[in-house]
Amino acid sequence: MPAGAGADAKKGFKGVMPKNNLSIVIDGPTLDVVLGDKETELQFFSFALYAKSVVCCRVSPKQKALVVRLAKYKKGSISLSIGDGANDVPMIMEANVGVGIRGKEGTQAVRSADYAISQFRFLETLILVHGRYGYRRISWIVCYYFYK
Repeated sequence: MPAGAGADAKKGFKGVMPKNNLSIVIDGPTLDVVLGDKETELQFFSFALYAKSVVCCRVSPKQKALVVRLAKYKKGSISLSIGDGANDVPMIMEANVGVGIRGKEGTQAVRSADYAISQFRFLETLILVHGRYGYRRISWIVCYYFYK
């Protein structure tokens, strides 16, 4: 574990930025062991904050939701989950913002998501363009509310 990770845990993980070119790959059975113990879960999360990317492979739908919940509540940040099948529905429901991709695996993810897109390449437009439009509209409403 990186030096100072325990001190970051006491601060609530606010302001921790990736410092290395570190990537973590963890599989389902190993993730089950990590998520089974609170202390190990906290150590894994503090270690994962120092990574540029964390890839969870061969995990169950429940484990996907638990990883999103861990990131959402321990870090205190807004989470976005992207899924394309029925196995991604718990993860999409747990996130603050869920995006469903319509594909070969059916429409379960699309029906349970906040936003639906037909191809993964439309995600950039959804976040950068429509996200900016939504942010500007909300900002205008807040200013107008204080004006009135």
